[in-house]
Amino acid sequence: MVLVAAACALALGACAGNKKKPRLVYEERPVELLYATGANRLDRGLWNQAINYFQEVERQHPYSEWSRRSILMQAYAHYQSNDYPEAIGDADRFIQLYPGNPAAAYAHYIKAICYFEQIVDVGRDQAATGQALEALRAVVQRYPASEYAQDARLKIDMVNDQLAGKEMTVGRWYLRNGDTLAAVNRFKTVVDRYQTTTHTPEALYRLVEAYLTLGLTEEAKRNGAVLGYNYPGDPWYRDAYRLLTDKGLRPAVEPESGGRRGLLRLPFRKDKGQTIKPPAPEASATDAAATAPEPK
Repeated sequence: MVLVAAACALALGACAGNKKKPRLVYEERPVELLYATGANRLDRGLWNQAINYFQEVERQHPYSEWSRRSILMQAYAHYQSNDYPEAIGDADRFIQLYPGNPAAAYAHYIKAICYFEQIVDVGRDQAATGQALEALRAVVQRYPASEYAQDARLKIDMVNDQLAGKEMTVGRWYLRNGDTLAAVNRFKTVVDRYQTTTHTPEALYRLVEAYLTLGLTEEAKRNGAVLGYNYPGDPWYRDAYRLLTDKGLRPAVEPESGGRRGLLRLPFRKDKGQTIKPPAPEASATDAAATAPEPK
């Protein structure tokens, strides 16, 4: 009977382990040691082990400064292990518990980065892209002079280019399928909302093309003029100039030769190595790890 009971207990433990990450066996330990061991695991890329130790800090020392720091460390470890929902949950928990703490800036930042890294190619749904843009803008607005805002601004440019690319993809599809008015609306969105992105020259060209198809020559001329004024050397303007000239609508600005197609496109990169790490604590945690035996 003892053997049967033991076997059942092991089976239940295995089942539970499939659903939930294993936790450390409770053993009261100094808070500095728990935190330092978690930081050590983090430095070694052992994300799940790091999370366990930081959770243990919260469980054993819930009202300490170390507990507060551990929430952000869990967020970073969850982010590094691509567990974005858990990382966002950690960040939100920190923001709710400590909204006025200086480290809340990092919580907002890591939450924005989690949304950013869930952005998919322009051929698929861009729900995460909108969430990323909103969260990144919040970082810039709340903490404009911080290093987090500097990284967020770079990523906002990437996100806007991504959203403009989505509009262009849909607009081209409408144009190919003869729904010219729907295409015009997509291209106008790029020009009005994402005018600093690399897609603007093509969007203006497509508007010239679409308006000529609809017989709206004044609109075609106006967009051609905007394209020629802002991008006189861009091949998209040369194409627009040719279209307008063929219709007897010769633009005032002559195309400049030697230009390349489009602006210098900002590559859309998701590089965890470039993500800013959580704020470092005082040296006491490192000292504790060096002098105390490591938890098992």
